[in-house]
Amino acid sequence: MKFRIFLVISILSNFLYSQTPLAPSIPVTDSYFGAKIVDEYRNLENLTDPDTKRWINIQNDYTDLILDKIPRNNYYLNKRLELEKRQGYFISELKIIENNKYFYLKRNGDEKIAKLYCRNGYDGKEELLYDPINFISSSKSSGKDNEFKINLISPSWDGSRVAISLSEKGKEISEIIILEVKDRTIHPEIITHANPSSIAGVKWLDDNSGFFYVYYPVIDPKSQLFAKNTQVVLHKLGEDPNHRRDVFSKKNNSELNIAAEKYPGILAFNPDDQYYIGMVVDAEDYRDTFIINKDDFFKNKKNWKSLYKKDDKVFYVRLAGNDIYFLSGYNSSNFKLCKTSVRNPNFKNPEVLVPEYKDEVFKSYVITKDGIYYTTTKNGVEAKLYLYRKGQQKLIKLPYVSGNINLQAKGQKFSDIWINCSGWANDEQRYKYELKDDKFILENLVPIIDYPEFKDIVVEEITVKSYDGEDIPLSIIYNKTLKRDGKSPMLIYGYGAYGESYRPFFARSYLIWANQGGIMAIAHVRGGGEKGEKWHLDGRKIKKPNSWKDLISCTEYMINQKYTSPDKIAVWGQSGGGILMGRAITERPDLFKAAIIEVGSLNTLRGKLNGIGGTDADEFGNIDDPEGFKSLLEMDSYHHIKKNVEYPATLLITGMNDTRVAPWQSVKFAAKLSAYKKPNNPTLLKVSMDSGHGVEDPAYKIHERNSLIYAFAFWQLGHPDYQPVEDTKK
Repeated sequence: MKFRIFLVISILSNFLYSQTPLAPSIPVTDSYFGAKIVDEYRNLENLTDPDTKRWINIQNDYTDLILDKIPRNNYYLNKRLELEKRQGYFISELKIIENNKYFYLKRNGDEKIAKLYCRNGYDGKEELLYDPINFISSSKSSGKDNEFKINLISPSWDGSRVAISLSEKGKEISEIIILEVKDRTIHPEIITHANPSSIAGVKWLDDNSGFFYVYYPVIDPKSQLFAKNTQVVLHKLGEDPNHRRDVFSKKNNSELNIAAEKYPGILAFNPDDQYYIGMVVDAEDYRDTFIINKDDFFKNKKNWKSLYKKDDKVFYVRLAGNDIYFLSGYNSSNFKLCKTSVRNPNFKNPEVLVPEYKDEVFKSYVITKDGIYYTTTKNGVEAKLYLYRKGQQKLIKLPYVSGNINLQAKGQKFSDIWINCSGWANDEQRYKYELKDDKFILENLVPIIDYPEFKDIVVEEITVKSYDGEDIPLSIIYNKTLKRDGKSPMLIYGYGAYGESYRPFFARSYLIWANQGGIMAIAHVRGGGEKGEKWHLDGRKIKKPNSWKDLISCTEYMINQKYTSPDKIAVWGQSGGGILMGRAITERPDLFKAAIIEVGSLNTLRGKLNGIGGTDADEFGNIDDPEGFKSLLEMDSYHHIKKNVEYPATLLITGMNDTRVAPWQSVKFAAKLSAYKKPNNPTLLKVSMDSGHGVEDPAYKIHERNSLIYAFAFWQLGHPDYQPVEDTKK
């Protein structure tokens, strides 16, 4: 270890941009439909191999040394901590049940982990229910040592109990405990091998005596059986959690032909519903779905009936008595709000309550006593709120122009409706809407804070012509003092996958960047859901190149309009957005000075080996068919790295506990980029040993990581406050 650190320090002291020794390479040649593909670093997929571990450790040490030498590399972290102290506390995971009891997670500004609280109504006294530091896992290690975080709460229908899901060190596999609200006691059983937060959650039985959750038979991400053959398990309170009652799965319901890589889940919307809905979850919005009468279910009759198929294009389904409400994508790319009957369902020719809008995309809805409140969005950044009531649609004027709206209601028997409004430069505000008086009443659960330092922030929402004439939404955030002289550093972010929209939120990090003279741009490229289902399909599988060509077009626009220039541009993407960023820099390396790719999908030809590889095929392509292979090869950034090209300075960040995108994808990309590129720009690899895909990381870890990302970007883009001493001597 001492020799390795000495080696890195010696290299650093002589050449700031020098790289560490190249990774060991044991090439493998694969044949796909007659095409021979050489994989020079296949050996790095074995993360337990001593040579691989040694090389990763060297990269981590080297990256830490480089980033540590950037002045003000903790500026963003300190600024965020300052803002959090001013804010006081943060609330998330709010659940409001029928008796008006509030359950939520709260983290004070000086705390790393959120705790569980409750109160009776908005004005009720706050009570601490549970601190995860007290959690003792099934492995008998304490939460204090192992950094357990609450990643999901599910109160019972009557609020007497709460199921609490806890995960450790960025892992998505969690353990579930049950808390009695009245006396704060914890049930003795601990449920393991669960992953409720990313599938169907925890759904309580009508009598609050137990719940459904999703069980993973294999939790070792290195196993080929990881995330396969998952089961919906019914746990009754007091039972041994190791004697699992499998009620909905490939194994238990062979007649339903559930594929091993799909994730079954049971949905329950109201305690007095007569039916359970069983859904087979994958990467697509449209899913094969089944229904069963509750009486039959509890009599162990396996008579699930098909409710709808994928080609019915049903999305966002809700059950209310014998009625089924849903958003339909059938012959409507922007969706329409529909209704049908459980007894005689017709999903391709339903009752249309609200037809498709031309320029607005349906995003969400809630059912209340007074009608159905629903939201739409234009270009993913302009939100509207409507009420459907007695056959009429009413546009409700919002308290202020909002980029994003979230809805919350108590249930179909109540009039209560709350909305949360937010934007890139507007902190989220929570309102209760009173239909009778057509007014909004502010009911924030967190203090309203003034941010005078952000008063000069400008947000532009425009569209940019892509290479084929398509209009691409582009959000631009900067300080009004910015000069359009082509000299401003710009960080451009994008995702563009799975039909997910990157919606506006109060992005303190973007505003901090802008106040230091930077431009933050968000490219809403094809593959996302900003402009409906067609927008998703036009950036999927064989059409995936549209995604990075859209990003390139947005970047060129910013250059042509004198906002910035190629040596002042960094790209930033995560997860599926790694395809977007990886292919942008390999197709147009001349257009970017730096790239930051977190937990990126960079080696899509091998993506089938990911924990969710089977469901990825629905989004990116199936390696086992010719067109799928063609699609995956075209979007594979690793295989598009060419020799002797001056690629942008690149920072790759991944987590060893990532079960969505295997960490070896970043490792292989870093190894090949280091070996192939010209030596002018550094390639940095940071592999965290106690993080996963990032979704379960505590806020402080995210702040620490982002602080290094912004420092790296400003360093590479020439901001004078972020230049290491070695650079100034050149």
